[in-house]
Amino acid sequence: MRNLTIVTKNLLIINVLAFIATWVVKGVGIDLQSMCGLHFFLANDFHVYQLVTYMFLHANFAHILFNMFALWMFGCVIESVWGPKKFLFYYISCGIGAGLMQELAQFVSFYVTISGQDPSVGLSDVFQVGQALSMQLNSWTTIGASGAVYAILLAFGMIFPNERIFIFPLPIPIKAKWFVTFYVCIELFSALGSPGDGVAHMAHLGGMLFGFFMIRYWNLHPTSGYGRSSGLDFFENLKRNLDKRNRPRGSSGRDMHVERGGAKESDWEYNARKKANQDEVDRILDKIRKSGYDSLTKEEKQKLFDSSNND
Repeated sequence: MRNLTIVTKNLLIINVLAFIATWVVKGVGIDLQSMCGLHFFLANDFHVYQLVTYMFLHANFAHILFNMFALWMFGCVIESVWGPKKFLFYYISCGIGAGLMQELAQFVSFYVTISGQDPSVGLSDVFQVGQALSMQLNSWTTIGASGAVYAILLAFGMIFPNERIFIFPLPIPIKAKWFVTFYVCIELFSALGSPGDGVAHMAHLGGMLFGFFMIRYWNLHPTSGYGRSSGLDFFENLKRNLDKRNRPRGSSGRDMHVERGGAKESDWEYNARKKANQDEVDRILDKIRKSGYDSLTKEEKQKLFDSSNND
């Protein structure tokens, strides 16, 4: 079984615990799906935090089983390539993007419904109608990690386009790029043909759309990171400054690092080794972009997993 990477493992745990908690507290009259599910923004129960919390709730066992299986199967690979911080940023951002797309789809549906009943209702009037119907609109609730998970599927297809995977019940494997294309088509046709089937197809497509543009931006700007001014970097810089401030006075300017095996090395040796490792990882990632994941040797694949675990 594939080794679980740190972020993927914690996401699986959080989703399972949230699923269990949903049914436990329901017995005492607490509806987590109503509290933390994503409501339509014109509804009375809508809160901004729901754009995050909704992706950790699921309607039933089949719902969470599919999402968590896909997250485990593809998330470990993507996290090993990108590292935990970039992977988590991508996952949460695409989940929020999926929620925003679902909000937009619901607004369009609401406008079409209202204008169909009263053609004199204009776009500006919809908000007033929404306020009057805010209690009834509370029933429009979205839950599930599917938007973020579909973004992970997209990332796998873009990074490893020629990797062959199986789709039940097809007897032969197909390339990842066709696998992703198949899912996009299914969701697109479902969104257009069955808008009232209770499945947030636009959220699925929204997660993939946000993921596509994010990956394209990273590919076009490989040295820009994924947001150097983000809160992640702020806390990293803060931690470094605190470490420097807490360093004992009179200590040598030439710090020594102690590795797991007990060997000591200077700052210069440590930085040189880290740079060499990063150069090797960059070379492997460049090889993936040019020739696909299948072109890697066993040692190169292991290097990617090792580099992720050491982050």
